[in-house]
Amino acid sequence: MSRGCITLLSDFGTTDPYVGATRGAALSVNPDVQLVDISHDVPPHDIADAGYVLAGAFRCFPAGTVHVAIVDPGVGSERRILAAEFGGHILMAPDNGLLSVVFRGKEPGRTISVSNADYFRHPVSMTFHGRDVFAPVAAHLTLGVPLETMGPPVDDWKRVDVAMPAIEPGTVAGVVVHVDRFGNLVTNISREDLEALGTPCGEGLHVYIASEEISGVQRTYAEVSVGDLLAVIGSGGLLEISANAGSAADVLGVGRRTPVRVTCGLSS
Repeated sequence: MSRGCITLLSDFGTTDPYVGATRGAALSVNPDVQLVDISHDVPPHDIADAGYVLAGAFRCFPAGTVHVAIVDPGVGSERRILAAEFGGHILMAPDNGLLSVVFRGKEPGRTISVSNADYFRHPVSMTFHGRDVFAPVAAHLTLGVPLETMGPPVDDWKRVDVAMPAIEPGTVAGVVVHVDRFGNLVTNISREDLEALGTPCGEGLHVYIASEEISGVQRTYAEVSVGDLLAVIGSGGLLEISANAGSAADVLGVGRRTPVRVTCGLSS
């Protein structure tokens, strides 16, 4: 990649100068870099949600892309900034558990603690490492500066428990891990988890959430009437509870961490 590519993910929103300043800091190092915003609407300080958003997007980019995730309630503290090789990409984030949500139990390749101030923007603000550390370091990486130049290797990065579905004969139990802007309830149950029940995805399945039972897993929203609830495999390969032309979150009055259970065969 001659130009290099950096993606940006944050909880900055778009009403303040923070996103523009971060982009400008990267361009000041590599004026030809391609900058792509994944999202800046992560709920403030919501580390887990940032991890799920990044996990759902980064694989769509070319190998070698540098992904910068700045959801950093500990900015300015002793927390480290990590840069890790994973799936042919470089992922940068605070050492606050965000990346463990992306890794989902898999180990990354080289992981370094970003500490070489030669590649920072100066002076470094204690409250804005996104602009002064993350962005310039990412831009230097797109120019071919070796990852190991940015700091020492680490293997004690912060790991947090990531909700994984429980699979038992005839049942998969999971939780809602993300609510998108349409009110779709994204779960941690994958297509492969459902197929482990021993039936083609969608046939003979019953989905239970809150007080509702939803029969079957549909292919499209339009397979049910407007306003009705349905279960569908979303674009990220995960089971979602949705409402056709509506918000499942509003209909059910639930959000993240809500239990979801799927059974195969007769309803229960």
